[in-house]
Amino acid sequence: MKRKFETSHLQEREVDTSKPSAVYEPLGGRSYTLSIALPGSIIANALTPELKTLLASQIARAAAVFCVDEVVVFGDGQAEQQENHRRQYSFKNQQNRQNRQNQHDAFTGFSDPNFFLTHILSYLETPPFLRKHLFPMHPDLKYAGILPSLDMPHHFRPHEWCPYREGVTVKSENEQGKSYKKRNSRTVDSKTQTLIDVGLPQKVSIPVTIPPDTRVTIMLPEEADLTTEHEDPVTATAVAPSAPREEAGYYWGYSVRLASSLSAIFTECEYDGGYDVTFGTSERGAPIFSLDEGDSVKSRVPEFSHMLIVFGGIGGLELAVKADSELSQMGVEEPTKLFDYWVNVCPGQGSRTIRTEEAVWLGLMSLREVAIKRGKKQ
Repeated sequence: MKRKFETSHLQEREVDTSKPSAVYEPLGGRSYTLSIALPGSIIANALTPELKTLLASQIARAAAVFCVDEVVVFGDGQAEQQENHRRQYSFKNQQNRQNRQNQHDAFTGFSDPNFFLTHILSYLETPPFLRKHLFPMHPDLKYAGILPSLDMPHHFRPHEWCPYREGVTVKSENEQGKSYKKRNSRTVDSKTQTLIDVGLPQKVSIPVTIPPDTRVTIMLPEEADLTTEHEDPVTATAVAPSAPREEAGYYWGYSVRLASSLSAIFTECEYDGGYDVTFGTSERGAPIFSLDEGDSVKSRVPEFSHMLIVFGGIGGLELAVKADSELSQMGVEEPTKLFDYWVNVCPGQGSRTIRTEEAVWLGLMSLREVAIKRGKKQ
C-alpha cells in the first residue's frame, strides 16, 4: 500500500522540463561585437573528411553558443607543412599518393584547409531553408547533413514571429515565365521591386532591385501574416545584417572572414577603428583569472566596441608570427606585442596539450563575463 501511494505521488508531482533558452529574448540594442580568430591549419590535423567536418562544426557550435559575431580564419603557414608531412609518411609508394590526390581534387579539406573551414562555418550559420539557394552541391558539404544544428535565433521555425528575418532573393513570376493569375497585383515589377523567399508560404517584396540568389536581412511590418499565402506579397524593408543586433539586441549569427595571415586579421578588419580590445591566447600567457585580481573584471578591461580573441594552432601563435612576412618587416617577433592581453585560458591543465577547438570553448567561457559587462550596449 505504501509503495502504491509513493508511485501515485510521484506521478502527480510535475517536473519542470521547459527550456527558457528555446526562445531567445533580446534585452535591448547591442552595439558591441565579439570576434574570434583561429588558423585553418587545425583542419589539416584531422585525418579524414568526416573528422575535418566534425572539427569545423565544433568551432561553429562554440561561436553560436557564446554569441560570436565574427569568425576570422587566418593562415599561419602551418597547413602546407602538415600536409607535406602527412603525405610523406601516410603512403607507401608514389602510386598511392597519386590515387589519394585524385580522390580529393574537389574536396578542399586536404588542399586548402582555410577555405574548407570557412565553407563549413558559413554553411552552418546560414538558416537551413536558405542553404539550397546559396550553397551548390560540393564535396566539402558531403557530411554536413549529419552535424548538430546550431539552432540560432535567426533559424526560425514556421510558427515563430520576429520583426526581422533572413531571406533570399528570387525571380518574379514574369521572370520565371510562369502564367499569371487573373489578379495581376501579385506580380512584382522586377525593375523596381525584388521578391524575397523567407521560408514561409507568403512571399515578401522589397522596393529595391537585387540580383537573384542573394541573401538579405529584412524588417517586416508589424503583425504581418506570413503563415498563409495571399495574392499580394508583403512589403518589407531591407536592413543591414547588423540591424537586429544593434536595434533590438537579437543575436543574428556570425560572419566569416578569411585572412591570409595573422597581421591581416587586424589590417583587414571591417569595423571602423578596428578592434579596441584584443586577447591573444597561449599556455605561456598570464592566467585568465589574473584579470580579476585585486579588482573586478568589470573595471580591469576597458569598455569596448569590438573585442577580438585570437587562438593559435598546433604550434601556437608564435609560429604564426614567424610565418607572417608583414610582421617580419615590422620587426615583430613576439605575439605578445600584438595584443592588449596575453592570457592562458586554462592554467594548470591536466593534459599536455589543449586542442584549438577546446581552447575556443574555454576562452569564450572565461571571457563571457568580460564581453557582457564591458561591451557597449548602445
